[in-house]
Amino acid sequence: MKNRFLHGVFILLIGLGSAYAQKSGDQASVFFTTQTRDTVKIGEILDEKDTTGSKSLKNRIKPIQANFKSINSITTWASVKKKDIEGESAEGGEATFYYTDRGLQKVIAKHYGEMGQKLTEYYLLNGQLSFVFEKEYKYNRPLFYDAKAMKEHNDTEVFDLKKSKITMTRNYFENGNIILISNNDIHGSGISADYPAEHEKEIKEDFKRLLKLVN
Repeated sequence: MKNRFLHGVFILLIGLGSAYAQKSGDQASVFFTTQTRDTVKIGEILDEKDTTGSKSLKNRIKPIQANFKSINSITTWASVKKKDIEGESAEGGEATFYYTDRGLQKVIAKHYGEMGQKLTEYYLLNGQLSFVFEKEYKYNRPLFYDAKAMKEHNDTEVFDLKKSKITMTRNYFENGNIILISNNDIHGSGISADYPAEHEKEIKEDFKRLLKLVN
């Protein structure tokens, strides 16, 4: 499973953590907001609410959220394809592709590892990424760390999913570019100036690799 290390000082958090980073040229600003931590078992999200705290973004976010709601209201798909993901994490993974008669609409990818797991949901609008939800669990101990292993290592904890560190990131795209990153674990002192571009590039590269599984 990929580990991301964010470096440098970039964002001054405002209030409870709302901030923005200005891209160069004619590209749109990338906004950041923080969220409260979710402790439920990992699974797909079925509802998307505005967490931006920014009035200027509300109208731009509405079409993205409406598309999210429309896709998740579909009960009968023209086609659903499932593929194994190999070589990207210790325990492997799986991807599910959802199609209507208008083409691919949604991809759900799950990566499993000894020290955590990650769920990524990709939603498309007019053939482009529109919304990407990432939910990552970092376990308190390895998956198979039982009472015996705890004693052997003079430890005080066994594997407990409830003690996992959970990071959720909502990525909103407009015309193929990220305009908002909403995260429950972003801190201004740990974000570099290149983070929005790097994160967008990583998302797109991951998505391309998934598409190769079915193309």
